Order: sequence, then structure tokens, then C-alpha cells
Amino acid sequence: MSKNFPTVGVIGAGQLARMSIAPAAALGVNLLLLANDSDESAAQITNHIVGDYRDLETVRSFASECDVLTFEHELIPLSIIKVLESEGVVVRPSSTSFVFSQDKAAMRERLSKFPAPKNKVVTIASEVTEYPVIAKAISGGYDGRGVWKVENETELSLLIKENGKVLIEELIDFDYEIAVMVARSPHGQATTWAPTQTIQSDGICTMTISPAPQLSQAMSERAQKLALDVAAEISVVGVMAVELFVKGDELFINELAMRPHNSGHWTIEGSITNQFEQHLRAVLDLPLGDPAMTAEYAVMGNILGGEKTDMYRPYLHLMARTPGLKFHHYRKEVRPGRKIGHVNLLGDNLIELTQEVTHALDYLSGEIDE
Repeated sequence: MSKNFPTVGVIGAGQLARMSIAPAAALGVNLLLLANDSDESAAQITNHIVGDYRDLETVRSFASECDVLTFEHELIPLSIIKVLESEGVVVRPSSTSFVFSQDKAAMRERLSKFPAPKNKVVTIASEVTEYPVIAKAISGGYDGRGVWKVENETELSLLIKENGKVLIEELIDFDYEIAVMVARSPHGQATTWAPTQTIQSDGICTMTISPAPQLSQAMSERAQKLALDVAAEISVVGVMAVELFVKGDELFINELAMRPHNSGHWTIEGSITNQFEQHLRAVLDLPLGDPAMTAEYAVMGNILGGEKTDMYRPYLHLMARTPGLKFHHYRKEVRPGRKIGHVNLLGDNLIELTQEVTHALDYLSGEIDE
């Protein structure tokens, strides 16, 4: 085997790592995963080491097998990343950037000059005088977890008692949500994809539409510039999602995720260079690829676990009905509400695309049977 091709180590072996395997293989890059167990989505089909990402010696040993280290989740302790960096391990994104995906309070402080909901960290409920507000756990929240709409002081007191301190944010009555995926390399080359509208249900994204259909060209350019500016401000290396609220002609930064992200899954078929290949290019400091769309619209639908557990048989109906539909199954255990895969559909008729993706999701979940 040629030793000229580097090994990229990925902390985590979920679906994001699984979807990185194909572009890594195409590039000839070796991918090595640190998995919790061999049954994880990506560990089922590629090289991996089983170990605890919270254990320094485990991660140190894993890093010794890799040329560069990156992540598919934000759970690894920052202290471990800092130790590895002090020992000369190449970690991308670095600890100085990665902290802003782990610590929401630090993120708000660092990005204080960017448009965002009014916010402050509180440890006593009486510090808040106007309700309702949004309360967020400082770390650890995703897919609606760790985020609460708080109606009164009693509710806030309970949250503070459970969490010690929380980030309080102004409740924005936004029109819709978008995400801008951005990629940045160590020497500062950066690209963005078309802004994506994200449609949520109970805090979980169920569908994305790219480009965001309600967003004007001027607003689209503003959103992309904002994402690029944030990436430069925190010196991120790799792919990052910048989640935004849109209200009229205003944009508000909601969250950051420093890794490939659910709102970029449409890029697998919908972009010349998808987010997973772009992340590999970025962390390896290769020239970034063309992010242009391959069709007028790309609609992605998240397959959520339901009563139906057989995810193979639905292919018969759905492939016959909608030949352009592209399936991405993660081979995760089917549980109600869990993201177990997604579908992509490209074209120029947005109404038809959303109808067909909705049908596919309802059929896969078992809500309909024809």
C-alpha cells in the first residue's frame, strides 16, 4: 500500500463518519475511526478502533495511528484535545475553535459583534424579568435537547437547579430557519454552499430545501458572508454549519456545529463537492472543491424511526414510484424519533420534490402503506 496517502482519524463512528467513507475511498485517503463499539453505523463498514473518547490514553494511542485528527461529534473533552495538541498532534478544528461548538456561552461571547438574540448566562432565576425566554444548557445539547422555552421564574429555577447555570436567550419570533454550510482550510481558503431552509418538528429537523426558497438573493449573499466571517473569526478548519433565524430582513445566529451536519446532507447528490469530501479536503489542507449546486433545487428528508423496522422492503414501492430518489441508510437500530437515514431528491419543481420526499418519509415510517 502506498504510504503517500495520509490517514485521517475520526473521533466517532456514527452516520457522519459513515458518509465520509465514500469520498475518502475516492481520494485514496485512509480513514480510521475511534468507535464506541463495532456495531456503530460507520464501524460496520470501515477500519476502526474500539475505545472511549473520554480516556486520554485511548485517544493518544489512536492519534498515533493518524496524520490528522478530526471529529464527527462535539462530545470529546476539550482537555484531551489540548493535551494532544501540546504533544504535536494535528487536530482540526483546533481546540481554540472547537470550544465554540461545545460551550454556548463562550460562543456567544466570542461572536458578540455578530447578530444574535439578546443573551446572558444566569445562575439565579430572579436575574430574568421578562418571559417567555429560551434557556439553553451551556454544553451538550443537540436535536432540541438542552433547549427549553421557559414561561416563568418557577420553571427557570428548576432548570438552574438541575444545570447550575443556563444561557438565557431572547425568544425570536422568526419567520423560518436556515443553515449555511461553510468550509475553511488551514491557509484560509473558504467556501459556502447555498443557504438551506431547515424545517423542524419537536426540535428535530425533518426536511431541508436548498436553496432556501423564501430567501432573496441579497439575503442569501448576506447569510453566506456572515458564515464566512464567523469561520474566519474563530479560525475554524473543516466544515461548519452556521444555523440562523430569519425575521424579515434580519439574520440571527442560533447555533454552530463544527463538523459535517444534517443540514448539508443534500450536498451528496446536490452539489459538485459534497460536505464530506470538502471536510476531508479542508482538514488535509487540500484545495477546496466547487460547492455549486447540480440542480435548481435539492430537497432532503430525514428518515425517523417509527413502527416499521424493515427499511429494505420499502425500496420496491419508492424506487418504482420515484426513480430519482436517493437513499442513505445509516444501519442504526430503528427507534421512534431516531434519525436512521435520509433521502435526497433533485429537480426544478419544488412542489413536486417536497411532495415526493414527504411521501417517501411517510411510507418509510409506516404512516402510510401505498
